[in-house]
Amino acid sequence: MALEVAAKAAAGAPEILGDCPFTQRVLLTLEEKKVPYKLHLINLGDKPQWFTEVNPEGKVPVVKFDDKWVSDSDVLVGILEEKYPEPVLQTPPEFASVGSKIFGSFVTFLKSKDPSDGSEQALLNELKALDEHLKAHDKQGPYIAGEKITAADLSLAPKLYHLKVALGHFKKWTVPESLTHYHKYTELLFSRESFAKTIAEEKHIIAGWEPKVNPK
Repeated sequence: MALEVAAKAAAGAPEILGDCPFTQRVLLTLEEKKVPYKLHLINLGDKPQWFTEVNPEGKVPVVKFDDKWVSDSDVLVGILEEKYPEPVLQTPPEFASVGSKIFGSFVTFLKSKDPSDGSEQALLNELKALDEHLKAHDKQGPYIAGEKITAADLSLAPKLYHLKVALGHFKKWTVPESLTHYHKYTELLFSRESFAKTIAEEKHIIAGWEPKVNPK
């Protein structure tokens, strides 16, 4: 039986998957584990009554397990790993935090209006650290934990795509070409079938970040 998943719909396009990287992380996990699911797209500006009744906090994504709707992508990925153990996606503990500070650094730099506040350098430092990790483990395989993709990669992939799209659009900024292992890694992630099936369109990613970058 297909799992029910409620996800953000694109702003102004209620029939199209929206730009939430945490939702995509959960969808990537479902795709990689080949778990069938049924998607409910939620207009967060006008939430349907059934959704607010089962999910009073109104968060996305939420997944229905045994008649109960559960939120929080960390929790959801943990439950999916438990209920659908094949293929194993759990990241070994020693690699679990690799790249975990990139998203916060990206958001700070994206919102920054002060070129001298150090936010660009802070992001570069995190990206370099990921590049160095991938370089050091190059012989073991192309992913964070080795030859097989794991939860750490599936968490990072949507965030790195948002970074690419949003910084390219709002700041005309790109990740330095010198970070060759980083670029190889993102190309690999973005070309996976699971990624292509679950990614939001660039225009919806840009529209999603617009109010955060240029608040009215």
